[in-house]
Amino acid sequence: MLAHLSVNNFAIVKSLQLELSKGMTTITGETGAGKSIAIDALGLCLGGRAEAGMVRQGEEKTEVSAAFLLDNNLHATRWLEDNDLLDGSECILRRTITKEGRSRAFVNGSPVPLSQLKTLGQLLINIHGQHAHHQLMKSDHQMAMLDQYAGHLNLLKNTRNAYQAWRQADNTLKQLKENSQQNLAQKQLLEYQIKELNELSIGENEFEELEQEHKRLSNSGELASTCQQAIELIYEGEEVNALGILQSANHSLIQLAELDEKLAELPNMLAEAIIQIEETNSELRNYLDAIDVDPARMAFVEERFSKVMSIARKHHVMPEELYQHHQDLLAQIEALDCSDEKLDALALEVEDKYQAFLVTAEKLHKSRSRYAKELNKLISQSMHELSMEKAKFCIDVDNQNTHPSPLGLDSVTFLVSTNPGQPMQPIAKVASGGELSRISLAIQVITAQKVDTPSLIFDEVDVGISGPTAAVVGKMLRTLGESTQVLCVTHLPQVAGCGHQQLFVAKQTKAGKTETQMHQLDDQQRVSELARLLGGSQITDSTLANAKELLIAA
Repeated sequence: MLAHLSVNNFAIVKSLQLELSKGMTTITGETGAGKSIAIDALGLCLGGRAEAGMVRQGEEKTEVSAAFLLDNNLHATRWLEDNDLLDGSECILRRTITKEGRSRAFVNGSPVPLSQLKTLGQLLINIHGQHAHHQLMKSDHQMAMLDQYAGHLNLLKNTRNAYQAWRQADNTLKQLKENSQQNLAQKQLLEYQIKELNELSIGENEFEELEQEHKRLSNSGELASTCQQAIELIYEGEEVNALGILQSANHSLIQLAELDEKLAELPNMLAEAIIQIEETNSELRNYLDAIDVDPARMAFVEERFSKVMSIARKHHVMPEELYQHHQDLLAQIEALDCSDEKLDALALEVEDKYQAFLVTAEKLHKSRSRYAKELNKLISQSMHELSMEKAKFCIDVDNQNTHPSPLGLDSVTFLVSTNPGQPMQPIAKVASGGELSRISLAIQVITAQKVDTPSLIFDEVDVGISGPTAAVVGKMLRTLGESTQVLCVTHLPQVAGCGHQQLFVAKQTKAGKTETQMHQLDDQQRVSELARLLGGSQITDSTLANAKELLIAA
């Protein structure tokens, strides 16, 4: 529940500190005093729109904070845990606005984006505004109220997911059909390009191998002569060669080792070098014997090499990239392969997903219909208590909607008959202003009993109501306050007298500046305020007695 509200430099409020309790708290005051200003400030703290004009004239910034007790509020507690913002059993929301219009939001001292503040705010408190009856005429708002009362979140989620899966598959099918001609032209181009590459049939590393072979064949004469020269220098030279020199040197080292054993390892070291020389000579001899100056092979390699280079230039890729380019084109044409069989298969998939959507939408429809019947009875009874004894209320849930949506196939319409013999018609067509206010209040009071948030605010929802009906409204809200925290901004003494506690709003001018203040009334002050609401400026013993009766009745 809301335990404390702090408002500084907001509009015409310089400083306001409110300690709030359980039960029903009423807020009254003179017309124009700013009875709803605390509610407006709280709305800002819950993520409402911030404007530079909200900052009190002459001040640098506005700051509003609200402290909520989390007792029994499992949804808000879990949300805070999931977002690493939980700090004990209390949650503090804070919002600041500079005179330049810059806004910042905090939860338990940590800065958060506005979207998180709004999400958390919906779990902490629910505000019913004085213009709720205008929203009540909108079909989407009527469905939202029914769904909120029903609480079938899983059904709504499943229906939305099934709808999105069907629409995604259907859009894919439509896109394939729309692009079929374009795909055909692109496919023909790819087929031409692939045909040429298929005929070339280049291997993965073929170009690199061709390049090496071409280089080797082009230089075969030089390779052979240089190789023969190296063999002669190493091994086969008639007058002198490296092997002969090393062998002579090794013979000398052997003689030295016999004279001094310190040189015993040197002949072995040179012997290893002789072995390496002999192996090098063997490798060179094998290589020389394998050199084949084949004009036919040379012609083939040159032709193949030139062809690869030519096709690579044609496809605007490097020759060594031609193999991968071929594979990429094959993958592209496979992706464009939209055969009748594939289209038929996708069409069947679309139909399957649509049928799955229909199943979930039907389950949602049955749940809405069941809770609509429950609401019909409760709201009709509530309307009877609000001096509409002959009125009937009905929620029409029609699932013949030809325009599927993430909310299913239903259209929801609130119908009412205010007089005997009058047919059920949409609220906007048959209800007068006063009747609409009472119907709206009846709906809000009934649906509020199923809202998970532990705090409810009714901001002048009793507009257009008076007399005995006002007393019934007050008792309704007080009954609601027995199970949850209720804050009610009102101008009716019958409603104000039903509160467990009452706050008074006054406006005064200090040093040329207007300032709104709010404070809690004791029982004697409440009697005086109720008398003012009953009799205006002329407060008599009769109005005071009447005010006491209202307070005692509460």
